[in-house]
Amino acid sequence: MLKKIIFTILFSFFLIANSYSEESFISLEKLTNHDMDKVIFLRHALAPGNGDPPNFNVNDCSTQRNLDQAGIVQSSLIGNALKKLGIKFSKIYSSFWCRCKDTALNMKIGEFETHEGLNSFYEKHADKKLTLMKLNNLVNSFDKSGGPYLLVTHYVNILAFTGLPTSSGGMVAFDLNSQESIHIKLND
Repeated sequence: MLKKIIFTILFSFFLIANSYSEESFISLEKLTNHDMDKVIFLRHALAPGNGDPPNFNVNDCSTQRNLDQAGIVQSSLIGNALKKLGIKFSKIYSSFWCRCKDTALNMKIGEFETHEGLNSFYEKHADKKLTLMKLNNLVNSFDKSGGPYLLVTHYVNILAFTGLPTSSGGMVAFDLNSQESIHIKLND
């Protein structure tokens, strides 16, 4: 079972690397605590399916698409990579969705707060315009010399804010000074 989970995660990373092979990346190793002006967008870890069930309730995890065992392991691996490199976030925020909160919890890199600007508007469970306004307000509130900051969220939020798509467990760095975004890969 563990071999299958590890294979699934490694295969997912392989697909991610190949799907973005023509785009530029920064390695996670190059993001240090000296990058105080960075906001890291992390898409929640592997959660099988698409969207959420018809009976979705943001306050009830049993009505949501959740992390599977591979997603739990993936979260842990991402957290371990961050800890190994000594990357510490000054603030960590998560969507209210259980798969995002569980990603943050399983990373074991610090306490987090939920924020409405990170909630998914994919199936109109949140209002897109209002959500993006709250996300913009959050990012604009960050001290450019007080980061880095971590935002655990959804595909649609990351794409809408940074202009870059990412797979489950994928990360995008947003520079508060240059306003530019770049994909992050876990190693060189």
